[in-house]
Amino acid sequence: MGIIGSLAKILAVTVGAILGLAIILLGYFNLPIQNTTQDAQLGMTFSNKYAASIGVDWRANYIAMLDDLKIRKIRIPVYWDLVEAKKGEYDFSEVDWQLQEAGKRGAEVILAMGQKTPRWPECNIPAWAMESDAVRKSNLLQYINATTEHYKNNPVVKYWQVENEPFLPFGICPPPDGTLLDSEIAVVKRVDRTREIIVTDSGELSLWIQAARRADIFGTTMYRTIWKKGIGYFEYPIGPRFFQFKHLLIRLFAGQTKAIVIELQAEPWIGGSTTDGLLAEQFKSMNPQQLRDNVIYAQQVGFPEIYLWGVEWWYWLKTTQGHPELWDTARELYNPSVK
Repeated sequence: MGIIGSLAKILAVTVGAILGLAIILLGYFNLPIQNTTQDAQLGMTFSNKYAASIGVDWRANYIAMLDDLKIRKIRIPVYWDLVEAKKGEYDFSEVDWQLQEAGKRGAEVILAMGQKTPRWPECNIPAWAMESDAVRKSNLLQYINATTEHYKNNPVVKYWQVENEPFLPFGICPPPDGTLLDSEIAVVKRVDRTREIIVTDSGELSLWIQAARRADIFGTTMYRTIWKKGIGYFEYPIGPRFFQFKHLLIRLFAGQTKAIVIELQAEPWIGGSTTDGLLAEQFKSMNPQQLRDNVIYAQQVGFPEIYLWGVEWWYWLKTTQGHPELWDTARELYNPSVK
């Protein structure tokens, strides 16, 4: 056998071994799990920016979330382009209002800050800060400092989240920058050493290790059904053990034992903007049964906290489209003891 033949044999054996391992892992990931973490606490991400963009009264949406759904664990983005629309002039009034209303009801809040925060376009950088990389980076640290200083004595704030999926190249954003992230985290810790810091990453598209090494608490996203151009709707072929396996990886390689679900899919993923699509299209990837199934799936992973993603869409359906089904299902999920 010549050199080329030997190399081909080695390549074939290697590819076969990789495929075999992949099949074994895929089989393991999809082994059934009987037990669910029924006592996992359910929370919600709320975006005033997104709610306003789909045409609902974001304050009414927020109050309904608190008083009707009775959600008591909330993640709130502090959008840089909203709080510092003009350089050096900070307006935290909209975030202040959300924290005040949460506090009245005994709720706790994760404040998410950074240049990349929840909701499209992912990065929310003021136009004035895009003059150059140096201007963006230096002013980002100043905004992080100002936000932490403003809220460090607010008892409603339970955790800080610094950036959102900072290592995932997704959205209209500058390239991922671990050094900049480290500087942001250092600013927060210098101002406030009393709260833990959450760093997040993609559930399906990352190994988590870079984010988990930097976090006091690691947060994963969790999407079940997505839409891809050229493919259409696609359901990830992975069971809850996939996330348990990745949790093992960060325990081994990042020394990280604390993990939560920071973003569980509870709204559609379609081609284009969600509320621009036909309702029938929206309901293909999210409906009451899918919502229940996604929560059960997340509970089977076993993490202690699960933050859902979609209350603005539920409210839009209920108040503008005559479809309260998702909202009503959520009320049952958040209040299982209420008949």
